[in-house]
Order: sequence, then C-alpha cells, then structure tokens
Amino acid sequence: MPGFALTTSQKPRVIVGISGASGFSYGVQALRYLRQLDVETHLVISPAGHLNREHETTLTEADVTDLADVVYPFHAVGSAIASGSFKTLGMLVAPCSMHTLAAVANGMTDNLLTRAADVILKERRRLVMMVRETPLHAGHLRNMQQVTECGGIIFPPVPALYARPTSVEEIIAHSVARALSLLDLDCSDLPRWGENMKLMTKGENA
Repeated sequence: MPGFALTTSQKPRVIVGISGASGFSYGVQALRYLRQLDVETHLVISPAGHLNREHETTLTEADVTDLADVVYPFHAVGSAIASGSFKTLGMLVAPCSMHTLAAVANGMTDNLLTRAADVILKERRRLVMMVRETPLHAGHLRNMQQVTECGGIIFPPVPALYARPTSVEEIIAHSVARALSLLDLDCSDLPRWGENMKLMTKGENA
C-alpha cells in the first residue's frame, strides 16, 4: 500500500474574511500581523467590504490584496478555502457584519466568505468573528448564540482602555492581536494584564 508523507515545511494558514461592517482597518491590521508572524494568509473581501474601504481608508484595493498571500473573488465558491480538505488554523472575519453573521449562523453559503466560515465550523476549526453593530436586537443576539453553539467565537472589538491607547491605530491593533490570540497566534506587542502591565493593588480602584 502507498504510504502518506506528512509535510512539515508548510507554513500555518489562516483565512481572513473582510465583510461590510464598519471597521475595515481591523482586517488590514490582521493581514499585517499575520505577515509579521509568517502565517500564510488567504483573503476574501465582500463587495460591501470594499465599499467601506473606500469610505473609511485611503487604501486602494491593491494596497490591501498585496498584504495577502492568496486572494479569492467573493463568489468563487469552488476555491480551495471552500473545502474542508484544505488545512488551516482557522478563520478570522474582521470586521463581521450582521449580514455575514446571520448567513453563517443559518448555514447560508452562497458566497465564498460564508462558505469558508461554514467549512471552518464543520471541520471543528477555530472561527473568530469580530462582529460590529450596536445596539443589538434579539435577532442579532440569537445569531451570535447560534454561531457560538456551532463552535464559533464572537469577538466584538471592544477597546481595552486599561492599555491606555493613545491613538485609534493602537485600539485597532490591540483588538486584532487579542482576536488572533484565539487562533493561538501570539503578537508580541500585545499588552497583557498581569504580565507586562501593572496590576492594581488593593485600594487603587476604590
């Protein structure tokens, strides 16, 4: 019988989805961090994501896609990341719109972003969704619960003010670093409470 060879030289892979919620820069920062970590990135951006890129940043499409190793068209549902046999560490959706959340929660896989997320869940890999919306109605909350019950992680990019950020860029970077840590990827400049940050002593928060 033929044997099977295990490839040890393959870089770890992460899928990055950028959907149409406000916060396009979260996805961009994720691509930058993943490049620093020498992780192979597979990127898919929704049309609404590109619309937010134009409204929120001065980046061109090429500026963003140049940060990724592989870029896929939004509707290319036959692509590698649409198959469970394509091994990855997991997927980060940054930012994640309520439309994308609802599609993933209900198994709607008519585009590559939601298909890739559905594959991650069925293969029991890590799906981290940086959901962006407020206030939330009951339907949003039910969709978050459904994704969580399927094994996904809902990670709203809430500012960590204890890190005393001095710019919007620092706020974004901290949230993205925390999200990537859920994929077991360590960004060295992430401030960690009790490690490289001073703990409050008794009475300081009185």
